[in-house]
Amino acid sequence: MKKSLSRGFTLIELMVTVAIIGILAAVAYPAYTDSVIKGRRATARTALAELLQQQERYKTQRNCYIGFTTDSGTGVATASAPSPSTACGGVTPSAVPMKVFSGENFADSHYRLEAATCPDGASGTLSIADCVLVSAIPKRADPAVGTLSLTSTGVKSCTGTALTSNRKLCWP
Repeated sequence: MKKSLSRGFTLIELMVTVAIIGILAAVAYPAYTDSVIKGRRATARTALAELLQQQERYKTQRNCYIGFTTDSGTGVATASAPSPSTACGGVTPSAVPMKVFSGENFADSHYRLEAATCPDGASGTLSIADCVLVSAIPKRADPAVGTLSLTSTGVKSCTGTALTSNRKLCWP
């Protein structure tokens, strides 16, 4: 009687293959997600630099910066009502003439942008005519970096754990 040769995989070979794929996935997925988060942070830093340029342009035209907040659900920005003594001619604009999100559109963006007066350690806050603090607030939690911020005086910061442990995550 002739013995037939079986063709195919044994259960052991299949289990070894599955284990190898599982190990590779366990290593590759965290590295992939870390790269995605780094890319989103880079986009936020770029958006902050562009917003600060827009703020500088606004200041050259009106002699002060514009403060605003952005609704996290709709992406609509509302100008802050400054005090009459610090407002640009006492007028608060009805619409914010600046991009208020990172990325191409608000729905696909990962950060919303806001602008406010700069904090000053001695007196509380500076005038919006003197300094503006632009911030990129993540739509999803980012405990390592949190909110990225940049002032018109060049101060860079973040609110996450990287502020004390690894500042290069915030602003490399």
